[in-house]
Amino acid sequence: MSVTKSAGAPQGAVTLKLDSMSTPESARKLQNKDSRFLDGGPSESPGLEKTKGITLFETLVHLLKGNMGTGILGLPLAVKNAGILVGSLSLLLMGFIAGHCMLILVRCAQHLCHRLNKPFLDYGDTVMHGLEASPSTWLQNHAHWGRRIVSFFLIVTQLGFCCVYIVFLADNLKQVAEAINSTTNNCHNNETIIPTPTMDSRLYMLSLLPFLVLLVFFRNLRVMTIFSMLANISMLVSLVIIAQYIAQGIPDPSQLPLVASWKTYPLFFGTAIFSFESIGVVLPLENKMEDARHFPVILSLGISIITLLYTSIGALGYLRFGDDIKASITLNMPNCWLYQSVKLLYVIGILCTYALQFYVPAEIIIPFAVSQVPKRWALPLDLSIRFVLVCLTCILAILVPRLDLVLSLVGSVSSSALALIIPPLLEISTFYSEGMSPLTILKDALISIVGFVGFVAGTYQALHELIESEDSLPFSNSTTFVQ
Repeated sequence: MSVTKSAGAPQGAVTLKLDSMSTPESARKLQNKDSRFLDGGPSESPGLEKTKGITLFETLVHLLKGNMGTGILGLPLAVKNAGILVGSLSLLLMGFIAGHCMLILVRCAQHLCHRLNKPFLDYGDTVMHGLEASPSTWLQNHAHWGRRIVSFFLIVTQLGFCCVYIVFLADNLKQVAEAINSTTNNCHNNETIIPTPTMDSRLYMLSLLPFLVLLVFFRNLRVMTIFSMLANISMLVSLVIIAQYIAQGIPDPSQLPLVASWKTYPLFFGTAIFSFESIGVVLPLENKMEDARHFPVILSLGISIITLLYTSIGALGYLRFGDDIKASITLNMPNCWLYQSVKLLYVIGILCTYALQFYVPAEIIIPFAVSQVPKRWALPLDLSIRFVLVCLTCILAILVPRLDLVLSLVGSVSSSALALIIPPLLEISTFYSEGMSPLTILKDALISIVGFVGFVAGTYQALHELIESEDSLPFSNSTTFVQ
């Protein structure tokens, strides 16, 4: 299977050039070849052709692409939840820690590959063999649970992304539909626009269901090439337009709090770690490089660029809109055709990448289910599982129709585990029997504890906000515009 990458998609959207792939193969084959698809972003796409290594620049481009997704649009609200100073500094710190955990994962995988004489290990295999190297007999006997835990969190993460996409699609489509009669060509008037009320945002989610079902019924990755290419183009154009808009006319920031309430900081954590969740991309990229010795440098450079970009977008977005910032910055764009087209472009990109994200949990769940039934029932069961999973993501999105809370919840529950909790523990398990510095053990323990605290606090706060919410429609769905 081969793949060519295209530039500029959210969280790793990649143009696919694939040899034919019929019914779903095993989850192990998926993760060995296509774990780049498990990046956490709209199109963590199938793997790179192994016969031709990728250059340093190509690796950097793919790494940057692997982090660009819907998470970046929610960072201005995340900064609001932490305060303009604390939020900006926390994004820088979180980027450093997330990048360090990626380097830990790469180091452990390289060490285990050398020890086991294997050419490549994916995330799940690395955790499994790391546990086998542990001095604990109990961990050695239960090492296979390492792969299962990673697969579980990958499924939760990817289906969580799909839920985020549905809420995002509904919010933006609702806003465009309600303001369509008052949309103008003038993007500089300072007029408040009262939108025409339309149906509940959850009805928009239901109306998307037939289209999503049709999209996920495409089982051949060759067909998904078109989806990935559309996502790349539409999101790249949208991000450029959004960036140039928020950099203009920033008001006096002195009224914004430097530090927000500690009660909302867990929401910041969940959204931020959701955005930085691209740890699934690092091992496949490292494996496909022409000279993997330079990968740590490229990874450090890529994460540095991403961290600066995230901090800039988060801080500038909050400075630009202040307390009026919404769950997605696209919802703050003026009511003129240029910026309404940005929302529509992002809608197209997210709609396309839903199918790409969905491919991951489908390829983990379906092969096992199909292997349990006679061959004549394989296709009906395959399609039935896809239909049920799409309905599940739609139902969850309807139950949690607030985009900001969905982002935080998914980030807190699954992204924190994959990006912060597991890698430091893996390093201890892998290298403890060979001798480790007490400072290294302390550092790894602290990172995992921070990840676990964020997991618990972020999940609790997001669920608490949902339970305490009194409005039938969230603030993120309101569509009062300022042109």
